[in-house]
Amino acid sequence: MSRVLRAARDAAPEARPGRTCPVSYRYSPRVFDRKAELEAHTLYVVGGLYGNVEALDRVLDLAAAESGVTLAFNGDFHWFDVDPADYAAIESRVSRHARLRGNVETELARDDSDAGCGCAYPDEVSDAEVSRSNAILERLRDTARREEPARSALAGLPMHLVAAVGTARVGIVHGDASSLAGWGFAASRLDAPEHRRWIEDAFTHARVDVFACTHTCLPAMRHFTHARGAAVVANNGAAGMPNVALSRYGLLTRISVEPYRGPALAYGTKVGGVFVDALRIDYDHERWMRRFLASWPEGSGAHESYHRRMREGPRHSLAQARPLALP
Repeated sequence: MSRVLRAARDAAPEARPGRTCPVSYRYSPRVFDRKAELEAHTLYVVGGLYGNVEALDRVLDLAAAESGVTLAFNGDFHWFDVDPADYAAIESRVSRHARLRGNVETELARDDSDAGCGCAYPDEVSDAEVSRSNAILERLRDTARREEPARSALAGLPMHLVAAVGTARVGIVHGDASSLAGWGFAASRLDAPEHRRWIEDAFTHARVDVFACTHTCLPAMRHFTHARGAAVVANNGAAGMPNVALSRYGLLTRISVEPYRGPALAYGTKVGGVFVDALRIDYDHERWMRRFLASWPEGSGAHESYHRRMREGPRHSLAQARPLALP
């Protein structure tokens, strides 16, 4: 067993709904050492849309403002969209583009699962929050059952993709280099010295220049070096929720052979001959909040877990997200 897979196994959380990481979620970083399925001049990786219709509107506007943009939705594009009309709108518009299944889509496609929401939450997340996420998933599954062919199709979506942008190879994942719901690319883990070797080995085995990910809800962009050279992990946090304190915008990852010249740039870097940027998704926040509260009023699980973040942003800053080169 490789060091990367052994580390993923040893780090597996306790096997309870919402904390477990099913074996079916796992893969080797070596799976990325393959021919690219996507070729793009400019690639938008949009993770954690979470059913935010207004954020999707803004993503499509940003893409339309550039030429030759390829969109890839890397999971959890559903979540808060329990209203059937909202769910159908997200599903129909996202399905026109490349997409992965996140833990949300994977569990929606199942009738029952010991994985709960499939988030594989680490120990620092409270049991109460885990329980609320499991309940959100159950309610969303009731909505998804109204669109049965589309729900079944979610199970067939890939867990990962490889894209070629110019001369750079990009591994697109939901979680991390070895699991659909992995937390190995969480902001806190990216800066942990003891975790650096795991990430460097993942890049070596995957033979990619960039890993573009989401899942862990807080953004971070970090440089690494490995046996083949320089690389970047770009975690966009969430496209459909605020990502830093006192903000009201989502983020997406833009990877391109051309520099970004628009007003939405939050931060960025360059690796492997491509520009890797985080773009702000300045969606209509008040309209989104009306939509959110109509489905998730005070007292609901999603309101308890997410309303404060929607209004105030998380305890995370742009300084923590920006691309720091590790020593």
